[in-house]
Amino acid sequence: MLRAYAQAEGRLTPLEADDAATLRGAVWIDLMNPTALEEGLVSAALDLAAPTREDMEEIEISSRLYVEDGAAFMTVTLPADTDRDAPTLGAVSFVLSQGRLLTVRHSSPRAFETFPQRAERAQLGCVDGDATLLALLEAVIDRLADILERVGRDIDGLSRSVLRPGPGAAPKSADFQRVLRGVGRDGDLIAKVRDSLLTLTRLFSFLAQLQSPGLAAKDGRARIKTLTRDAHSLSEHADFLNQQITFLLDATLGLINIEQNAIIKTFSVAAVAFLPPTLIASIYGMNFAVMPELSWPFGYPLALALMVVSAVAPLQYFKRRGWL
Repeated sequence: MLRAYAQAEGRLTPLEADDAATLRGAVWIDLMNPTALEEGLVSAALDLAAPTREDMEEIEISSRLYVEDGAAFMTVTLPADTDRDAPTLGAVSFVLSQGRLLTVRHSSPRAFETFPQRAERAQLGCVDGDATLLALLEAVIDRLADILERVGRDIDGLSRSVLRPGPGAAPKSADFQRVLRGVGRDGDLIAKVRDSLLTLTRLFSFLAQLQSPGLAAKDGRARIKTLTRDAHSLSEHADFLNQQITFLLDATLGLINIEQNAIIKTFSVAAVAFLPPTLIASIYGMNFAVMPELSWPFGYPLALALMVVSAVAPLQYFKRRGWL
């Protein structure tokens, strides 16, 4: 899919991207899962080849952040589908060339859906590719902050349901399973956000060294510094949430062990309580010819009484010791 936007008084306006001449009037060209035809249009309009998916998946910094033939190529990883149970992490490339911004992606980060709508309504200063890139990166950082805020609320809810369930409401096995699934989901999402913030921090350092007019200006430098500080603060918050996830996981596993130990203790007490009656029944179940108790009129009631007493006595002892 190919989307193109021109600027009108700092706002973005959609363009009908039918030919290369039209694309030359755009300040932002967005390629998502591009076809060969769309890549050809962009190449003709910008006089450069769009990064391929293989190029975008390179992990070396030199392959992600570089300048070639006057165009700056920058690749980061951004989370997508974060509102679903299986969020993904996809590579997104930003290319600055001749005052235009080209983005290439094979996923759908939420910022790429909300930013164009906001930029069409509000005056965000998207007068060229540099300003559009900075505004888009600010939207990306805001989106990552929203994700971490949602994860924080989710962790608090999971913690409350297990560690503070309320009076008379003990957690059940289903609660523990739900918490473990939630911990796994939130931990995976935090890991993806931390990975994304790492690549964004490197991108901001790279932007600070570019001599592009919009980035080298005083306002551009100030915005880059703000983005860098925001990325560092979000990284610290992600580390804090990761520690909470670890604590909640340990606490949940500890409570599961306590519950399992209580069940095992119940079975152990039952086994000890029924051991003496079993011994008495085994003794009088032997088939020896000479057993004096077999001829007693009260032998059977006495054996039953002995079995009851031998079962009750250990239970009373356990209660006095506080084991039950």
